[in-house]
Amino acid sequence: MSSPELLARIAAAKLAVLAQTELLHREFGRAESKWKSDGTRVTAVDVAISENIFRELGALFPADQFFSEELAETDAPIPVTAHFSWVLDPIDGTNNFALGIPHCAISLALCEHGEPVYGVVYDLSRRVLMHGGPGFGLHDGERSAGVKNAPFSRETLVGFHSPADKTLLPMASGVLSQFKIRGLGSATLHLAYVAAGMLDGCVDYNVKIWDLAAAIPLVRATGGEVHFLNGEQLPMRRFDLKMKPIIYVAGGPAMCARLREVMNG
Repeated sequence: MSSPELLARIAAAKLAVLAQTELLHREFGRAESKWKSDGTRVTAVDVAISENIFRELGALFPADQFFSEELAETDAPIPVTAHFSWVLDPIDGTNNFALGIPHCAISLALCEHGEPVYGVVYDLSRRVLMHGGPGFGLHDGERSAGVKNAPFSRETLVGFHSPADKTLLPMASGVLSQFKIRGLGSATLHLAYVAAGMLDGCVDYNVKIWDLAAAIPLVRATGGEVHFLNGEQLPMRRFDLKMKPIIYVAGGPAMCARLREVMNG
């Protein structure tokens, strides 16, 4: 049974994200951006969405912890100590957002004891709110959706971003040789589209926990899996802006097994 405390946070999360969609659409392709020291792009809209969502949720749930890539007050790791915490990527796909490419999303995860239990993802390109988690199912706008478990074929479609660390190219070549590829420029949407059955699976080598936290419960909601290949990431015990990139695969159980097989050569 879901607790009243959890249900209240889920309802508030959906409202908080939806409240920022007007700003997201209004500034799409128009917002000025700058480059951070880690080589990622940021706009004033990223910061504004972070502040607005956390202001709203913080007023309702003052004992919770709130983590955003754009609002951390320190580069030092922050221990996760609260029963409930939140992980926000205000615009996943900021490069796309700044350039007017519509594959970008607001990505908000609700965590319990550091484990993502519910995700809310606003997909700008489709103007759809995706949300769900284990025990709640997955809602892709007005439709229920789920992870695909189709047999492998030449039409099997995998979300993929090439590794920034070129020493990982041999691992990537197995994926490229076996599957059709889509690279959208948003790790959140790759994983969310796996959850909704639009992609058969996905692979990434370059992501951080805030890129994935909201979409992980979407995948798990309908029996999909997320496998971390370079160290377990959950439950999240600390929020670390300087964390090492995560390598992972996701999809149905058979898809994950096949992806791991081709990546290991």
